Amino acid sequence: MELFVESDAQPEKLSGERIAVLGYGSQGRAHALNLRDSGYEVVIGLRPGGKTTEKAQNDGFTVHSFEEAADGAGLIAFLTPDMSQAEIYEQILEKVKQNATILFAHGFNIHYSRINPREDLDVILIAPKGPGDLVRRQYEAGRGVPCLMGVYQDVSGNAEARALAYAHGLGGTRGGVLRTTFGEETETDLFGEQAVLCGGLSELIVRGYQTLVDAGYQPEVAYFECMHEVKLIVDLLHEGGLAKMHEFVSETAKYGDLTSGPKVVDEHTHEKMRNVLKEIQDGTFANNWVSEYESGLPEYNRLLQEDLDSDIETVGAQLRARMSWLQDS
Repeated sequence: MELFVESDAQPEKLSGERIAVLGYGSQGRAHALNLRDSGYEVVIGLRPGGKTTEKAQNDGFTVHSFEEAADGAGLIAFLTPDMSQAEIYEQILEKVKQNATILFAHGFNIHYSRINPREDLDVILIAPKGPGDLVRRQYEAGRGVPCLMGVYQDVSGNAEARALAYAHGLGGTRGGVLRTTFGEETETDLFGEQAVLCGGLSELIVRGYQTLVDAGYQPEVAYFECMHEVKLIVDLLHEGGLAKMHEFVSETAKYGDLTSGPKVVDEHTHEKMRNVLKEIQDGTFANNWVSEYESGLPEYNRLLQEDLDSDIETVGAQLRARMSWLQDS
């Protein structure tokens, strides 16, 4: 493991340059505020009338169009949703000065060749391993969220140093910056989302809930056991891995974990995970997602609505309404 820390950064690699942050969502806002507080000149690029315009203005930024923000910038950070970035790149290309740097927080568009960057540009990746709100809060507390760093195109000979300077401006060198590639970041990120963090976990919860309900147990009790208590375990795992989880759950829970877990998530599941990874690696998932997006998201919207209309959501909403501590968050 090669981990870069504060003493490795050379902030002067971006000194005197204007940084254009395109997008002002969760990551865009955190990047812009942290970079500005680190002493860099930051401008914001948004679509005219964009829904985050007022938020950026309230934070003290002057909002420009994408083209205006990119014009003359030394570094342009693409922090809009994945499916918008290729169009924005083409839109601003004439305004991107020679030998500028373009930066991404996720490698999707570069890795799957939706953006084929101009040959004179440095192309870098800085991917904080946490949501934007956490990136901002940790910076304000004098700490930092770890980041992944990658270089796709190094024309200047300083691409990695510039990437590290950007990560330093976010506070990332306080948490550590790990070198990766656009391909590794993209494929592992997509796999984690699909097989474990979003797809895998939510499907496991829903099917566990349905198993109990189908067996005649009260939906409310099933919700508590299969959805509500997930946070307790995830917090333990997040704070100290498997060791901390084993330390704080009962011996009965540990025995059930060790003996029944492999019955549920078995070699058949592992093979399905390998298939998911293969479709990410060979571009099948990316092609399907782009096609779905360009066709107006009919299947995406149908599947999303099915999730939102599910029984576990109805029961959960009723129970959560009685949890006063959740209303304050």
